[in-house]
Amino acid sequence: MKILVIGGGGREHALVWKIRQSPLVSRIYCAPGNSGIAGLADCLPIEPSDIVELVDFAAKIKIDLTVIGPELPLNLGLADEMRKRDLRVFGPRKGAAEIEASKVFSKEFMTRHGIPTASYLVFRAEGDALSHLKARSTRYPLVVKADGLASGKGVVVAGSRDEAMSAVRRMMGERAFGAAGDAVIIEECLAGTEVSFFAICDGTRLIPWPTCQDFKRALDGDLGPNTGGMGSYSPSPYVDAGMFKEIVTRIMAPTVAGLAKEGRPYQGILYAGLMLTEGGPMVLEYNARLGDPEAEALLPRLKGDLVPWLVAAADGTLPIDQPIDWRREAAVTVVLTSHGYPGSYEKGKTIRGLLDAASLPEATVFHCGTRTLPTGETESAGGRVLAVTGVASTLELAARRAYDAVARIRFEGMSYRRDIALAAIQRIASVREAGL
Repeated sequence: MKILVIGGGGREHALVWKIRQSPLVSRIYCAPGNSGIAGLADCLPIEPSDIVELVDFAAKIKIDLTVIGPELPLNLGLADEMRKRDLRVFGPRKGAAEIEASKVFSKEFMTRHGIPTASYLVFRAEGDALSHLKARSTRYPLVVKADGLASGKGVVVAGSRDEAMSAVRRMMGERAFGAAGDAVIIEECLAGTEVSFFAICDGTRLIPWPTCQDFKRALDGDLGPNTGGMGSYSPSPYVDAGMFKEIVTRIMAPTVAGLAKEGRPYQGILYAGLMLTEGGPMVLEYNARLGDPEAEALLPRLKGDLVPWLVAAADGTLPIDQPIDWRREAAVTVVLTSHGYPGSYEKGKTIRGLLDAASLPEATVFHCGTRTLPTGETESAGGRVLAVTGVASTLELAARRAYDAVARIRFEGMSYRRDIALAAIQRIASVREAGL
């Protein structure tokens, strides 16, 4: 098979890395790819937003399967255009991907289908949103969300009225995220533990993947601004078998069924960001794709061949009576970022120690934002630069392996969180000590 992967970040590197292991695959293309992907696939100078060029390339080369990584081409209708040309594609159509592209749509969808989520109000005018906040007498924090795509940065947990009003002004008045701020949602702030939940879907059926958790805040202790993701781990000790079943029954299955009922059949990876509250799991948001950096923690745990599952989902033939084979080991991913991220950040810093880090057992270095110089050196080219994953028999050992590999990498201005999976490791230890 010839496979085309769309995107150039850490998620796409993880996808290419796993797809490369399949005996079914003869050649992989990636558009546009990055320095790490270039060692596994033919990188193409085509941006994910160039829908016509991507479809034309897939048709000309007779690509057997296109795997769409990021949200932008999904929102632009790449999967629709691929299917119009009778090209097999893994990724939802634009109508189904709206569950991520519009937070207003997703909240109203959940209301229609009885899917548990926080109470909310929608505002389409800055003045109306500000007037509501001025009159609001309830306690903070609350959450302000831009309606559209904002690279994971369009959500503000406001601890005060001034902070909430500032977020509204930034999104709607200053247009910090462009058209994504045409509308905002103001919703209650849920308390509990946040987890990531994924399922592979074929339009009507789904197979859940292992639990995962990511870290959005830039700094240790969940402080600082929201980012695209500073790390992740899998599995989550906060989701037991009963909770897992409840999430599938109350959230994932109704979501897939609801989209199909509304004429938006979902084919691809569906993500639900959940808050585990005292009243049960509730949806914070959906993504219409595999997460990043969750992909870098999940895919190293996949024991078998990924490609047949991608093909079955694309063809609408998922064998739901056949389990996906996952490793029992845990995985921890630590993201290395450029100085200044998630704000204005530096680029062009030479990266050293990549081979040294990757030589460690059960350690994998995924490239997120890198480029290769004519000299052969690798330099930073994005806010998130690398995602380093360790796999081991326990979460604690996996974290140790990831951080051991991180310690061998260096570039000017490099920063990362030092507490990825720490709370989960402490929870496991406390449960073990209590004899539960």
